[in-house]
Amino acid sequence: MKTPKPPSPAHDGSGPEPVLEAEVQAWLDQAVTPEPVDAAAQARVKQQLLRRIAAESTSRHVTVAAPDGPWQPLAPGVTMKLLHHESGTMSYLLRLSPGASLPAHRHPQDEECLVLEGEMHIGDIVIGPGGYHLGRRGVLHDRLSSPGGALIFLRGAAPEAALLL
Repeated sequence: MKTPKPPSPAHDGSGPEPVLEAEVQAWLDQAVTPEPVDAAAQARVKQQLLRRIAAESTSRHVTVAAPDGPWQPLAPGVTMKLLHHESGTMSYLLRLSPGASLPAHRHPQDEECLVLEGEMHIGDIVIGPGGYHLGRRGVLHDRLSSPGGALIFLRGAAPEAALLL
């Protein structure tokens, strides 16, 4: 029968005893210097890793192609295409036919609007392609109209909720 070896003086007895003596471990730590990592190689590995993560996450994104999704009537001369709806906030497109309008209204939450095509009028304010408008929550804004027609992107509450306030 073997007699167990007592722990080395450098070991406090908790956990397994080190395989190497402390002096040998210190000597090895000093003798082995890590090679510097080539910055270009590090960038390539990082990009490969990020592409793999993105490829596995793609199914969680939402993509709506231009021809996808139905256009729903909202008001005379105004149609709406829902892009995304979550927690009471909607992202949608509004297409206004020439001469179409929506009455003055308030928004139950901030609403962002970006004109994609045509021209939109909010009272005396004229917003053309690329123009942005933020309708603040609870603040009444004037009638929205489009003399020549427009396509706009909006993000905010359901349009029906805004028109009922």
